[in-house]
Amino acid sequence: MYDLGEQFRVNYDKAKANQECIFQGKNYRITVLTDKLLRLEYSKEGIFEDRPSELVWNRNFKKPEFKYNEDEFVLEIMTSTFKLFYIKNAKFNGGMLNPSRNLRVSLNGTEKVWYYGHPEIRNYGASDNIEENTSGKIKFVKGLYSSDGFVSIDDSKSNILLENGQLEPRKEQNNIDIYVFMYNNDFASCLKDYYMITGYPALIPRYALGTWWSKNTAYDDASLKQLVDDFVDNDIPLSVLLLDKDWHKRIMDGKNHLKTGFTFDNDYFKMPIEMIKYLHAKGIRLGLNINPTEGIYPIEENFDKMAHYLAPNEKGFIPFNVYDPKFVDAYLKILIHPLDNLGVDFYFIDYNLDSEQLNLLKYYHSFDMKRDNIRRPMMLGYNSSLAPHRYPVLYSGKTVVSWDTLKKIPIHNLNAANIGVSWWAHDIGGYFKGIEDEELYTRFLELGVFSPILKFGSDSCKYYKREPWRWEIKTNTIAKQYLSLRNHLIPYLYSEAYKYHSKGTPFIQPLYYKMPEFYDDVLYHNEYFFGSEFFICPIVNKKEPIINRTIHKFYIPDGVWYNFLTGKKFPGGKSYVSFFKDEEYPCFVKAGGIVPLGYNDNINDITPPVNMDIHIFPGHNNTYILHEDDGVSSLYTRGFYLTTSIDYNYMPNNYTVIIRAIDGKSKIVPDKRNYRIIFRNTKQAKEVIAYFDKELIDVESYVEGPNFVVEAKGIKTTGQLTINCKGKDIEIDAIRILSDDIQGIISDLPIDTETKEKVDAIFFGEDDIRKKRIAVRKLKGRRLENKFVKLFLKLLEYMEQV
Repeated sequence: MYDLGEQFRVNYDKAKANQECIFQGKNYRITVLTDKLLRLEYSKEGIFEDRPSELVWNRNFKKPEFKYNEDEFVLEIMTSTFKLFYIKNAKFNGGMLNPSRNLRVSLNGTEKVWYYGHPEIRNYGASDNIEENTSGKIKFVKGLYSSDGFVSIDDSKSNILLENGQLEPRKEQNNIDIYVFMYNNDFASCLKDYYMITGYPALIPRYALGTWWSKNTAYDDASLKQLVDDFVDNDIPLSVLLLDKDWHKRIMDGKNHLKTGFTFDNDYFKMPIEMIKYLHAKGIRLGLNINPTEGIYPIEENFDKMAHYLAPNEKGFIPFNVYDPKFVDAYLKILIHPLDNLGVDFYFIDYNLDSEQLNLLKYYHSFDMKRDNIRRPMMLGYNSSLAPHRYPVLYSGKTVVSWDTLKKIPIHNLNAANIGVSWWAHDIGGYFKGIEDEELYTRFLELGVFSPILKFGSDSCKYYKREPWRWEIKTNTIAKQYLSLRNHLIPYLYSEAYKYHSKGTPFIQPLYYKMPEFYDDVLYHNEYFFGSEFFICPIVNKKEPIINRTIHKFYIPDGVWYNFLTGKKFPGGKSYVSFFKDEEYPCFVKAGGIVPLGYNDNINDITPPVNMDIHIFPGHNNTYILHEDDGVSSLYTRGFYLTTSIDYNYMPNNYTVIIRAIDGKSKIVPDKRNYRIIFRNTKQAKEVIAYFDKELIDVESYVEGPNFVVEAKGIKTTGQLTINCKGKDIEIDAIRILSDDIQGIISDLPIDTETKEKVDAIFFGEDDIRKKRIAVRKLKGRRLENKFVKLFLKLLEYMEQV
């Protein structure tokens, strides 16, 4: 058995189920893994699998509560969620046309029954890769979320993990090995059970939450430095630089441009190690595009070393073989490790033809990154279907520049939660083809800010404008504003990423999780929760040119919500129509919401910040847990992190914020911080009292627009900061009123002022809607262009709908 290294060792004890939970006969084995999860096995030979599979790693859990009845012929198992019925030793059968189902599982309190062969047609599906050369057509795979309240996963054919980390096919190919999740309306418990058997989602590095740049072009030392300088000169943050395939030697025999390659091309990068040090000094991480599937060629610097272990074929190159542990070992040690030693941070495995081979590549790369027991695994790659949450980040594919593509991105992101995935990357603006358009670019970028990964990427043509500074000043200004916001949001994003990793709470959750009736709603089915505090209603349609705004219909969930950018207040449980300028976006924070933002002197520095703005919205008590660590290593698993609680205790005339470290170690974050507590939509307090631990301290307070701000500087991060504010009727009434939007539209229109006054009188007068329409039509006689008359009639319709 080939030894790949200690980092690949597999813990077989975790894969063996608790014996108290197993019911076994000559040809069957049924295991109660949790009160909502069963493993069902059938073997004609009576041979069952206790080793981990490529999909399922863990089965050894605490015994759940269950009851059972059995005799010589029948087995029944009951938990609080389901009841199983099985005729012992019978081969599993069922299907819609077979009434003699010898294996079935019923959901308690319902008439819903899963049986072997169930079509599961109510499964909502989960996002897969986006098909290339189309306007964003999404492929779907079977997911975990179903309106039936149950789902099965067939693990009968997946490979088996050996103790040394290698994989081999199952010997009993005709065995049945199925996992059945019976969760009813509790999908969160289904995800938890799924993560328990497959492994919890990986924690991505902190830098992955910043801005990515990738372009299919042959950068060299000079052009790469110029690109970085352009980002700096335009005051735009950059966290990740991903080099496409031209970084490595590609030319074989003077003509063949290979996709594969692992040696820096010295014609482009004279001293790669110095280039990487330069990027790291600027706070930028480096990823490289790799695709080993073409094989290893003599142009590689370390080809002779590879050939010492693996004989080249008759064509002179070493064929790719991910199933050969010797090839994998040589590939990692001779080709990948030297790049790691140069300082390369991660790799984009640019291969999407064979999902099994891709999954193995991801598996080996991921565990190889653990060889020093410190480095945190990170990669970019297409979806390989088997537990993709373990190998972040996923790349959706090369998409066409179009509005149709934009419309698919939020649907893609939110449906990914149905298979437990959060970290998808899409190319902002689209990858290729199409027409470059300022409005499309702006809306793509704004959506990217409120997406899991914000990645710029395009094909090589110089006319693909992904650089914000190449657009007109308005678009450039908007892009800069939103990219800065994304960078400042990293403390929030990383805390939500840790919650996803540690608790299995998806970073993005569709509205239909809480309100299933919205799944098929054409207007609102693309809305989603963005972490615990935000709710996003994406803009995916073009604006109305006459009013220079996007007419956007959206739904706000129950409760009270505030537009994070403007502070406007929206009572929930209803639909709205708003008119959004290019620089505006429908991103909402719930009442009592707490959003931590961070600022460092170097805009590319995304480490735990010295300066923090804590945005707090009125209306409800809340607690937010801020997680911080070094952002790149696995040391957080050994206690090297800091958890900070931000408590907001709200009363209309008296509110308190307490910021205190509750777990972890010191020296993980800056010893002292400067806080700005921004009480949104809040009047100036008459009295502000602040303590650090039990000592009274001085703070500065002032009004900034519609917000009340308290500044506390030089605060130790391991103590407790308490700020108490008192006043009367502190909350500013910022309920969003449609009349404000209408007046803004009328004000901006190129019509004479007297006509504007008449339009205003019609819109906001006491007449009913019918008389208002008649009055608007009469304006045509005042030489008002027909296009404006049609516009005002349309606006009246929107006013009537609200």
